[in-house]
Amino acid sequence: MKTICVIQHTEAEYLGLMEDHFEGRNIRFHYKRPFTSGGMLPTSVDGFDGMMLLGGGPYGVVSGHILPSLGHELRLTRAFLEAGLPVVGLELGAVLLSTAAGGGAQEAPLRFEVPTATATRPDALGGHMPASFPMGCYLRDAPALPEGADILATGPDGAPLVFAIGESLGFLGHPGMKRGMMEDLIMEFTDTPQDCVSPLQDLTNAQKEIGESLTELMVGLVKHARWM
Repeated sequence: MKTICVIQHTEAEYLGLMEDHFEGRNIRFHYKRPFTSGGMLPTSVDGFDGMMLLGGGPYGVVSGHILPSLGHELRLTRAFLEAGLPVVGLELGAVLLSTAAGGGAQEAPLRFEVPTATATRPDALGGHMPASFPMGCYLRDAPALPEGADILATGPDGAPLVFAIGESLGFLGHPGMKRGMMEDLIMEFTDTPQDCVSPLQDLTNAQKEIGESLTELMVGLVKHARWM
């Protein structure tokens, strides 16, 4: 049985629709919540087969409210990568992955949007990435991808939305996002994007398609990360 370390940065955002897919494959996931009283981050990769870095709401890497656990998380991410263990980053987690892998981060405003991702080629994610699919994105900052990163999907503006660094993956959105998660996240912080009403409605409209797309995406994700 594989065991994944999942770093959670806010009360509201968790694995969402992805949880059922992991449980259905008998893949265990252990949440680590450094923002809670007494919450601790792992100090090594021992006992884990990989790691997931979730979104961080308004927290940033180079702008805005800097993620309080930034230094520890970058060191931990590098430790997983150096040990040959895959890391999957969602939203802020994708920016952290890019930075830890030798790329970096660049300033971008806090935003909430539901763009359509378009696969860059038919064999992206081992052929398991839908040609196009919606994805909820709530994050600050953007990745400056390291040399050799493979862009698997782009948004309407041509910017990367999904990328691979070896067996690790970065999603600039949350492929298993639920509307309720975002409602709670917006209420959790006073620092929010200017317009949350329109993307919340977009997320509601896209919810069915997000769930349907996730079924195939998860096949590709667990195979790419060697979790199956």
